[in-house]
Amino acid sequence: MTASLSHRDFLLEPDDAERLANLAGAFDAHLRQIELRMGIEIANRGNVFRVIGEPDAALAGERLLRQLYVDAGEQTLTPHEIDARLGEANLDQLAAETAAQAQEVAIKVKRGTVKGRGANQAKYLHAIATHDINFGIGPAGTGKTFLAVASAVEALNTSRVQRIVLVRPAVEAGEKLGFLPGDLSQKVDPYLRPLYDALYEMLGVEKVARLIEKSVIEIAPLAYMRGRTLNDAYVILDEAQNTTIEQMKMFLTRIGFGTTAVVTGDLSQTDLPRHVKSGLRDALEVLQGVDGISFTLFNARDVVRHPLVARIVRAYEARDDAGRE
Repeated sequence: MTASLSHRDFLLEPDDAERLANLAGAFDAHLRQIELRMGIEIANRGNVFRVIGEPDAALAGERLLRQLYVDAGEQTLTPHEIDARLGEANLDQLAAETAAQAQEVAIKVKRGTVKGRGANQAKYLHAIATHDINFGIGPAGTGKTFLAVASAVEALNTSRVQRIVLVRPAVEAGEKLGFLPGDLSQKVDPYLRPLYDALYEMLGVEKVARLIEKSVIEIAPLAYMRGRTLNDAYVILDEAQNTTIEQMKMFLTRIGFGTTAVVTGDLSQTDLPRHVKSGLRDALEVLQGVDGISFTLFNARDVVRHPLVARIVRAYEARDDAGRE
């Protein structure tokens, strides 16, 4: 904490355990939702609360908690309702102005606590926590898919979402999908292996299998997303560099209330025909600056695999840069 941060202590009255539980949400999910969006910290013992943050953010946080506590005596608060309140009174703008002081995002999963390695990964996790649509763009090994899956698992475990949807464009990368057995979904499954591996590490193989059987985790080829609206879901579109412009627009407009979407991809690994522009590259150009959408750009310095991987990425980047000159 820096000296410029403000501490605001207050009571929420009347002292009502049921109302406090309604305000906090399951596993304090509502309080954490407010913390992440506003860049503040909330601590309480019963109805005695403390809000810590930049002075304007702390004051706004106290006002929001007081109003929500009044409402908690009359209705059941939901993540949707909290999100709507956060969207009022320019609270998102306030959070953006204090983002530099926002707390580090730590994700608790079965394997332990997952945190960003380095500034870019930390920025990525904070962006996912504070935006509805997020883009993670960069080379392999930078953690963009793994961190997205970890965030999805935590959101499912804390009941902030009801399901996880994993999506991938069915684009052939040298191999012919038609020669693989099964329907389209089964043919795409091998291409989703990085997502499966991350889920297995977070939840265990048996639990992942049970959740897939119950459709709590859904594996969906991008073509299957057309015409759907996804509410209360965590959606990850992997290998997004292989989407067309039309497919990317279609995917982004599937997002419903209470849903977080993370789009990951590597623009240097596009398998589309040469004359087809990547939907990921187009989104990077068109959607910059749109409220509620974040972009995190990774590079070779962010690679967390074997050190040789970073050197390989740099070598290819240098070759590509020389080719453009």
